[in-house]
Amino acid sequence: MEVLNSLAYGFSVALTPFNLLMAFIGCLVGTVVGALPGLGPTNGVAILIPVAFALGLPPSSALILLASLYYGAMYGGRISSILLNIPGDEPAVMTTLDGYPMAQKGEAATALALSAVASFIGATLSTVGLTLFAPLLAQIAIHFGPAEYFALFVLAFAMLSGIATRNPIKSLIAALLGLVLSTIGTDPQTGIPRYTFGIYKLYEGLDFIIALVGLFAVSEFLFFIENPGAMHFADRPLGRVRISFRDIRFSLGAMLRGSGVGFISGVLPGAGASLGSFVAYTMERRISNQNDTFGKGDPRGVAAPEAGNNAAAGGALVPMLTLGVPGSGTTAVLLALLISLNITPGPLLFQQHPDVVWGLIAALYVANLMLLVMNLPLVGIFARMLAVPPWILMPGVVMIAYVGVYSINHSIFDLLLITGFGLLGYVLRKLDIPLVPVVLGLLLGGIMETNLRRALSISGGDWSILISSPLTWGLWALVVLMLGLSVFFEVRHARRQRQLAHAEVPD
Repeated sequence: MEVLNSLAYGFSVALTPFNLLMAFIGCLVGTVVGALPGLGPTNGVAILIPVAFALGLPPSSALILLASLYYGAMYGGRISSILLNIPGDEPAVMTTLDGYPMAQKGEAATALALSAVASFIGATLSTVGLTLFAPLLAQIAIHFGPAEYFALFVLAFAMLSGIATRNPIKSLIAALLGLVLSTIGTDPQTGIPRYTFGIYKLYEGLDFIIALVGLFAVSEFLFFIENPGAMHFADRPLGRVRISFRDIRFSLGAMLRGSGVGFISGVLPGAGASLGSFVAYTMERRISNQNDTFGKGDPRGVAAPEAGNNAAAGGALVPMLTLGVPGSGTTAVLLALLISLNITPGPLLFQQHPDVVWGLIAALYVANLMLLVMNLPLVGIFARMLAVPPWILMPGVVMIAYVGVYSINHSIFDLLLITGFGLLGYVLRKLDIPLVPVVLGLLLGGIMETNLRRALSISGGDWSILISSPLTWGLWALVVLMLGLSVFFEVRHARRQRQLAHAEVPD
């Protein structure tokens, strides 16, 4: 009852005309920011913080504006992923695996509409979880130490087999390449430069946004240059603009499972929406890929990661509000905003600033509904992007990507770096080596190394700390289980292929 009373008070704050306007502006700007390769929610929120201060917004209104932009960017990231095979941000990487094949089959509008519904369900369920379970889940997250986080990230890599390719060796090579790239920069413990070759711009490491845009956007452009006729959508139907209840029912299980996994991933500080999207997709692929349809345009392959990354976005607010620990890069920026407004996140935040906390939570419900109402009517407009001639569309997208990357640090070196990643992505795709494991290795490598070093520092170099708690035992058991399932599914797939080949041989 106390929660309901607090939520009612939050709605009284969020539903004021001014705060509704802030939520609408945040949703609209966020959708555009998420759709543009190279920006993403973190940069979008960071760009709008000075605007919030310049306008003199009260704390509740400023947080509503930026949190709505955060949710809007998570929605918007799917647009270029589905239409152009270019992720708008990191969590949208997984959406490309089945979203782009759906667009190639003439189902772009269906994929966009389905992803909007999945995003709405994932974000709404995570907001319900934030409302009901924030203090409890924060206490559980406290028990994750360095050893537990290292085991969690190993589990993420153990689930790599079968993502975007049937060759687990190539997935492993791609993951190791991503881990190697993540070590470039200054050693966080000793301060010694690693693999920088005397280039001072590399001392801070590789910017993940630059790598992401280069690997996907620039490599896609290079493939277009090589074979312009392969990317011609104008003669393909755009599909139904309206999504049917049958489509939703078919993917509802994927949405619910993705929402649960994504929310838990978001609650874990440092894991964020990228891990939530990845785990949601891999789990759904294990559960639902009986007919080998994933990676070829299965709607559940769109619904699961979209629900997962939006649920993780809400889950990441739990440790930020209750512990003062950011759950993702975007919540780290929001945390900086709160501190600059002399508001200290933590267990006492709910008592000291109820208008800020409960106004934010209520505004998230409103923003989710706004985003669904805004995005579904726009599906047809987004899908008609494919009617633009590729010789206009692709150079335009790449130009936007380069401008977005340059706007981050105003560095010519970043433009050279994005071109280098584009060439790397082109070569890897030519060799049929998937890009997703490279992205995951680059994303998690630094966090993984930091947690391993912290664990070994705590134990004085004793490796047994990695299996010293029930949580680590459970996570390592899941690692073994995932590896065993990978072998089992690969053997079963090979056996099924042999049976089909034998059945096709005439007597």
